[in-house]
Formats: sequence, structure tokens, C-alpha cells
Amino acid sequence: MKFFVISLALFSTVSLPAQKLSPRLSPLAVVSARYKNAYLKIVYSQPQKNGREIFGKLVPYGQVWRLGANEATEMTCTHDISVSGNTLKAGTYSLFAIPEKEKWTLIINGDQGLWGSYNYNPKTDVVRIDLPVSTLPNGTVCEPFTIKINQKTDTAEIVIMWDQTQVNLPVHFIDPKP
Repeated sequence: MKFFVISLALFSTVSLPAQKLSPRLSPLAVVSARYKNAYLKIVYSQPQKNGREIFGKLVPYGQVWRLGANEATEMTCTHDISVSGNTLKAGTYSLFAIPEKEKWTLIINGDQGLWGSYNYNPKTDVVRIDLPVSTLPNGTVCEPFTIKINQKTDTAEIVIMWDQTQVNLPVHFIDPKP
């Protein structure tokens, strides 16, 4: 009898209610560029403007921002690249920004897998780059937060746009050694 009870306990299954996962409010977006065998990829969440005042209100000036929504934006490069004149070793990095009216400080950070900027650690910053802010032409409004890569051979520009704001980060693919 003991054997039967133990066997029944070992082979029975317990049915638990499925955990409800909250829906992703901002869709995931991926942009990439390739030069020779060097690959650059940026993964981010894409919130919408939805009639809100973005910079200085929803995204406060002078505070670290995750550069999107949900998880911190991540950039992966398979070979060394130069960003605004700073060499960045191959790897995966989190991207943050400190927006201001006239300039943004773009932060490339060594931590990965962060949710938002809540656990952002400035001690793991790899590089900080000040970039001028421009306004989109002709009163254009970019409804979804957007990152794109405009590539011209071994150079590219990472373009960050939302609302009427645009910031450009120059990138140069460093030729990998054969």
C-alpha cells in the first residue's frame, strides 16, 4: 500500500492556473546595419506620443532616460566601431540619454538586461557623448519613438526621433583585421 501511495504522488500532476502576462504596451523594434562582416543592431521599445508633451514633461530634462520604453535600449556591435570619435569595443551595451533643450548626453553603458533606467549605474558607463538637438523640419511630428540607422558604406548615423526632436550620433565601422 505504501508503494502505491508514493507512486501515485510521484506520477500525479498538479494543475495551476496560467500566469497572466501583462501585454507589452510599447512594441519592440529592431534596427541594424552591416559593413563587410561588422554588424550593428539596436533593440528598443517604441512608445507613442499620443498627444502628450514629451520632452521636459513625460521625459524630464536633466534625468537619465532609458531611450524608449520598457527594457533599456540595447546596442550590439560584432566588431569595434567608433561613435562620435570614441572607440567602442565589440559587445552589447545599454543606451541611455539625459535630454536637455539644447543638447542630449547619450550614455553607452556596460550593463545589460535592465528594466528602464531604475538600476542604471553610472560606474559602468563606457562613454558619454554630448549631441546637439535639432527640430524636425516643417513642424513634422514623429508619433512613435524611432531609432533608425542611415548608413553610407563604412559610416552611418544613428538617428533618434520623437515628437519634434531629433538627435544624430555619427558611427564609423572600424575595418576588422583579416
